[in-house]
Amino acid sequence: MLRKILLGVAMMVLAAGVVAEEKPVFEAGVHYAEISKAVPTRSADKVEVVAVFGYLCPHCNNFEPMLQSWEKNLTDDIDYHHIPVVFSKAWAPLARGYYVADMKGVVKETHQAMFDAVHMQNRRFNNEKDLAEFYAGYGIDPEEFDKLYNSFAVDTKLNQGMAKVQSYEVTGVPSMVVNGKYRVTASMAGGSAEMLKVVNYLIEKELNSN
Repeated sequence: MLRKILLGVAMMVLAAGVVAEEKPVFEAGVHYAEISKAVPTRSADKVEVVAVFGYLCPHCNNFEPMLQSWEKNLTDDIDYHHIPVVFSKAWAPLARGYYVADMKGVVKETHQAMFDAVHMQNRRFNNEKDLAEFYAGYGIDPEEFDKLYNSFAVDTKLNQGMAKVQSYEVTGVPSMVVNGKYRVTASMAGGSAEMLKVVNYLIEKELNSN
């Protein structure tokens, strides 16, 4: 009798272990949204993940440290990058500043610093001069910043970014887009940390479909 009881307990423990190891399954329309028309990605050889953000967004500010920790575990078959959103005229200068930093190759140094400047130091970037002063601290000469800020190249990046955000059907940030097909938000996923779980699920889904 004791042997049967012990065997039964062992089976229950084993079953519990199997359940615990099962990967979560997320549903379209529940945990993430399917974009109505797939948006072309930058590279056909990689799974693209785009973080759509705004420096003025407090939720993006809170989410950024999670993103930075998550990014450290990405493999070479993932193309991860950002797109700054422009919901109003007030958002456009900061988006332009991001693209200047991107063109100069200093986003890794300036990205978190800009969030900190806006949300921790309460700095207000009311004009181009304010932004030039900020980015001067990261090696961008103010005159060069001004030229790039008003350049055709930055105009193009800004317009392309806005067009992609519209195609992604983004209405709020932070949002993440996987391979131009799926949009993930905190409200659908159930929280910021859960967003990344859903993104990981969709990345694996896309990798396995190739």
